Amino acid sequence: MIKAVLFDMDGVIINSEPLHQKAYHGMFDEVGITVPATLYESFTGQATLNICNQLVQQFKLQRAPEELVTVKRNIFKKLFFNDPDLDLIPGVRTLIQDYHNNGLKLVLASSASMPNINNVFTKFNLDQYFSAKLSGADLKASKPHPEIFIKAAEASGFQKEECMVIEDSTNGIKAAHAAGIFCVAFKSPHSKNQDYSLASKVITDFQEIKYTNLTSFKIN
Repeated sequence: MIKAVLFDMDGVIINSEPLHQKAYHGMFDEVGITVPATLYESFTGQATLNICNQLVQQFKLQRAPEELVTVKRNIFKKLFFNDPDLDLIPGVRTLIQDYHNNGLKLVLASSASMPNINNVFTKFNLDQYFSAKLSGADLKASKPHPEIFIKAAEASGFQKEECMVIEDSTNGIKAAHAAGIFCVAFKSPHSKNQDYSLASKVITDFQEIKYTNLTSFKIN
């Protein structure tokens, strides 16, 4: 039986993927590179530093990855506080409240930096529902490595067989699969060309995984 839910953030809780795309492409312009759509899509779900490390190597840039991270995050910060379209994914607050009211332990497991996570949680008043928040930016390995979900399951206080992950990206789904945790893939309109083949279940609406439906899931 599911006792804890491990949420990704970007593309699952908040529709920030379009803002990340604007921020990344602003950074690409500043450092003078053209990143093909297929390469950009492969970055979805990874930590920013990991992405910037790949960019420096692939494009042989003469700038430190940390510099690229700073450029991208500064652009994103301006967008975060000024873009009127930034909002929660439709239905996710109702789902979070449904789980919380029924006693499930909720843990955030996001590749975003902790300052960004805190900005989102403050803006949308989400801290009241979550028992822990983990940032992949603070870990040694980025998704698709399973480290973040292994640690999130530990933070929940339950066995991984009692946990469920909600993800929207190929890298996040791979990470959950590698961690051996039941994974629901949310087919988000904001995350293009992601691979859901390793997911335990694929949904397009959060109503499909409301609390009363969870007992029908075959967990491991």
